[in-house]
Amino acid sequence: MPFEADRDVPGLIVKFGDYPLHHGGVGAIRSLGRLGVPMYAITEDAYTPAASSRYLERAFVWPTRGTEEADHLVEGLLRIGRRIGRPTVLVPTDEEAAVLIAEHQDELKGAFLFPRVAPGLPRRLASKQGLHELCVEHGIPTPAAAFPQSYDDIVAFADQARFPVVAKNREAFVRRSRPAVGGTTRITTREGLLALARDWGERPGVILQEYLPREQAEDWIVHAYFDQDATPRALFTGVKVRSWPPHAGMTAHAYVVDNPELADLAARFIKQIGFTGIIDLDLRYDRRDGQYKLLDFNPRMGAQFRLFESESGVDVVRALHLDLTGRPVPEGEQRSGHRYVVENIDLPALLAYRRSGYTTPHAPARASGTELAWLAGDDPLPFVTMLARFVRPGAKHLYQLWRTHRRGSASAAGD
Repeated sequence: MPFEADRDVPGLIVKFGDYPLHHGGVGAIRSLGRLGVPMYAITEDAYTPAASSRYLERAFVWPTRGTEEADHLVEGLLRIGRRIGRPTVLVPTDEEAAVLIAEHQDELKGAFLFPRVAPGLPRRLASKQGLHELCVEHGIPTPAAAFPQSYDDIVAFADQARFPVVAKNREAFVRRSRPAVGGTTRITTREGLLALARDWGERPGVILQEYLPREQAEDWIVHAYFDQDATPRALFTGVKVRSWPPHAGMTAHAYVVDNPELADLAARFIKQIGFTGIIDLDLRYDRRDGQYKLLDFNPRMGAQFRLFESESGVDVVRALHLDLTGRPVPEGEQRSGHRYVVENIDLPALLAYRRSGYTTPHAPARASGTELAWLAGDDPLPFVTMLARFVRPGAKHLYQLWRTHRRGSASAAGD
């Protein structure tokens, strides 16, 4: 490595909610742990893949749902900070954690290190409506969308909409407490939409979004770290080959692909809104009009961040730690052609994509190297633990995700 991390400053993986099979947290533990940074993590129990990593100093077992009161979560974080005993870099892995940290910076700043950001910005970016409004305000392409306030609004939308359409939960923070849909849901007919909407209550917490046809689209990713001046210290672009659930879920297979146009778009948007920290963007290239349309803005580390590393050995988590500890972030080109594979979800994704007609013409014909999400020669136990926990509950979870993804189309077909 052409740089050294500050080994006196630990890192803490912060996650709220019950999702023990999270490869992003394992990747962050390994990434900083390999530099000699002491790593800690919040885990659901003592037997998660993250807890089994050789690079983890200690797992703080703290089962949460992500629906707890903010004061309770802040106090829990401060209690963990006292146990660590020295200022620690926070690495959030979900929107709930990223928003909590941003909105409680004053309480957390003594025990922890994190990018200082406008307190309300991460919540707005994680909100589908908030993100859409920011995109419109700053001229960033995004799919057309409607935000119904009642069932009558949905009926009016359905009467003039062009189907299929996509339904998503409007706010990231209700997905665990009172979700309207289980995930991104494609709805093919007016009757299908109205059938689903009957279960959404008086104030439906959904966004109804323009559907970008798979045959005319390509999914892209941007991961980056921006410093206090909203200047990119590490910025990467890649193309998503497969995800699970298909076309709407977590990345299962992706490649690093240079895309200066997309990098400029992301850097311009971040500068305009003044964001500081790690970002994970999902965009869809629409071949019909040649535009990259922003679908999701995750104001935190993405699960697939280890796809991206510069020739200097910098990824977004390392850039975060280096910058917050006052060390320079080395420049370097991204490793074009490198690929990332999430072993436990890529096989079902591959089978689904063979039937979908989706193509990724920008994906390299052959990878220049491969990063596996779970299996690592220097840290094998997380892979073994993942397999042990995945066989029954993991397979069931994948099936439930697939059923949720298909629900909209199935409901429409039956009407």
